[in-house]
Amino acid sequence: MVRDRDTAGRPRNARPRDALGRPLPHGAEGVEPIPDDLDIPAGEALDLAQRLIDEGSPFRAHEVLEAVWKSAPEAERELWRGLAQVAVGLTHAQRGNAGGSRALLSRGADRVSGYAETAPYGIDASGVARTARELVRRLDASGLDGVAPDDLGVRLRG
Repeated sequence: MVRDRDTAGRPRNARPRDALGRPLPHGAEGVEPIPDDLDIPAGEALDLAQRLIDEGSPFRAHEVLEAVWKSAPEAERELWRGLAQVAVGLTHAQRGNAGGSRALLSRGADRVSGYAETAPYGIDASGVARTARELVRRLDASGLDGVAPDDLGVRLRG
């Protein structure tokens, strides 16, 4: 399979995606994509990611958080990577993939918790990590039956 590339040769996925981030066939109608080169201030990115999570679109929130992660100062990169992983963990739960959800929520919580005392932009690193770990606990106890769609909310800021 040949991967889509931009004019600079960087890999890009030009295929449309559904609301859960799954690729659709070329030419199908999907949700509005988050631009690969999104460049907005961190505070705006957090507001947008929170809105997307609240609307039930954590995959799109992940794309926003990933864009910040890739351009963030070195000292913040693991925080943004962890936030993006939490959003993907929520996506896996929506897709019915309990194992993937547990793995990404756990990894994200571990990364984010390292910023509990120093998180910039009003990010509630402790709260994000606590919520992600609670979702993992419920997935471990009851699988996807223990996590309703309304339970997938995460508050990025305090």
